Amino acid sequence: MSHDAISNSVKVSDLPPIPDKLYFTIGEVSELCAVKPHVLRYWEQEFKQLTPLTRRGKRRYYQQKDIKLIRKIRALLYEEGFTINGANEKMDNKEGRGNSKADMAEVRRELESILELLT
Repeated sequence: MSHDAISNSVKVSDLPPIPDKLYFTIGEVSELCAVKPHVLRYWEQEFKQLTPLTRRGKRRYYQQKDIKLIRKIRALLYEEGFTINGANEKMDNKEGRGNSKADMAEVRRELESILELLT
């Protein structure tokens, strides 16, 4: 099975929790979201909501909100079967918010990590 097939078969709910830091490199985001860097760069062109900070040398720095958005895009495309245009329309209609499976999975992961800290 190719790397693409493996990354596409990983559900958002199975992705690792997002570390508590301010900025992430494209390589870190690629691992956290199971999406290759060239796909992230392509999505930046296709999804106007995805705008990482760019610094010297055009290096991209993503914030936690960007990672959550990427995971939402990933869920729409890979899990729910939307096209890029369809995912864009859905995100425009809901302004990137809602109770999608990706949102619920993220909330669950955060609650589980809090529970682990408490026990």
